[in-house]
Amino acid sequence: MARLLADFGHDLPASPQPVRNGREPRLFRYAPKRGQRHTGRGWAAATAPVAAWRMTSDQAPVLWPFISAPGLPPTGAQMGIDQLSGGSFYADPLGWVLRDDVPVTNPNVFAFGKPGRGKSATVKAFVLRMMDFGYRTLIVGDPKDEYEKLCHALEVQPFAIGHGLPARINPLAFGPLGAGWEHLDAAAAQARAAVVFARWLTLIRGLVGSQRIGDTRVPFGPSDEVVVKTALADLTGYAHGQSRLREVTIPQLWQALDTPTDALVTECRYASRQQFLDGTRLLRDALGQLVTGALAGLFDDHTTVDVDWHAPIQSLSLSRLEPLGDDAVGIALTCLNSWGRAMRETATPGDLRIVVRDESWKQLRLGPEAVKSFDADLRLSRRDGDIQFAVAHKPSDLLSAGDTGSQAVTIAKDLLHLADIKILHGQDAAVAAELETLLGLGPIARDLVTGWAMNGKGRALWCVGEQAYKVQTVLHPAELEIAFTNDALTGAA
Repeated sequence: MARLLADFGHDLPASPQPVRNGREPRLFRYAPKRGQRHTGRGWAAATAPVAAWRMTSDQAPVLWPFISAPGLPPTGAQMGIDQLSGGSFYADPLGWVLRDDVPVTNPNVFAFGKPGRGKSATVKAFVLRMMDFGYRTLIVGDPKDEYEKLCHALEVQPFAIGHGLPARINPLAFGPLGAGWEHLDAAAAQARAAVVFARWLTLIRGLVGSQRIGDTRVPFGPSDEVVVKTALADLTGYAHGQSRLREVTIPQLWQALDTPTDALVTECRYASRQQFLDGTRLLRDALGQLVTGALAGLFDDHTTVDVDWHAPIQSLSLSRLEPLGDDAVGIALTCLNSWGRAMRETATPGDLRIVVRDESWKQLRLGPEAVKSFDADLRLSRRDGDIQFAVAHKPSDLLSAGDTGSQAVTIAKDLLHLADIKILHGQDAAVAAELETLLGLGPIARDLVTGWAMNGKGRALWCVGEQAYKVQTVLHPAELEIAFTNDALTGAA
């Protein structure tokens, strides 16, 4: 040991000479071979040799490496190895919210990473392992069918949406709130109607705002909101006091606005039918594109999908819409988000769910109204008991929501503050500035993402509140097959 330390420039001090004027107190007392005669004491077959050494604090770590204990409680999904402590790393977003010693106030998660760095594998491992704790998973739009293998492994058939396929989704469906309306008193019916109509208005605002006139988005102002809400109340029968409301589709709403009744024109405070048509032209044309445009036949009829909400996972595939472009996929994601929110409005306490939003940046590019819809889902995660898990390539994807300094970009930046958990997989050095500007990472954390995390799959910096953890995700051999996403490449080879 003395020679080893000398090679590194440290001379081990010699053993101290015994002090003549007294003896030092003994540090260790050997137990008798048969053990001490006290309750709870053990028995040693032989005494252990103990050597005493004295050294400075910079020499001590050579003999006794100081290892810090994990900073997070061992609850939730065991994801892999914490490289800084050497122990296991556990992820439990909702559990962290409930603890005062973990700096997390919401359970939302953002995962960023360059393609091929193990982003989707980490998501799949997380949702699969959280099922042991009672969580179910909803994939709100799978643009690349990355979760199809996971669904099949759990004996669940994902629903595919596309032209020529039988699946239809009505984004204006009542959901569970449509049941038992006739048994409600006036106050309860008004409260339920407020929730339903607010969700519909958020959806219509996002769909209309996704349409363009040249380089600008179609506006949706207060007058448009009054028109849509009045038409929906009339179509559902709520305006007439019916005890059982009718379900409405987007074509029915479009038709009601395109051929308005005199009562609708009067109630919306227009002087004439022609003034109504002139004032709602952009609104009607935007809704018409959803009925006659690229997404015709997908979201303009009653829902034909019978989702088993007790299944461990449900996925809605959008891969057939990829040829239609990013805007079409983004509009589809907006419709599915509204429909999925309707299905969760009456979730019972303890019905915990992970809502995965893959390629979320495509929805954010539809303008400020679509960003506001996404923002609302993140803000309601604590109330609904959901973990909103958004996946993107890099932080600047959020800035593609609009022009620099626009309202959409400002709101999109704030989305990062609505997710206290961020998983940063490997990124190119060109993204280093984004990591510091948007996420506030220091140079050490930035170099981990652009260096260490780029040299192996599944490596990521987990930012839990203000704390950072250097984590290597570890997959079971069965999970490796489920997480493999390069079938097209290997098949071509």
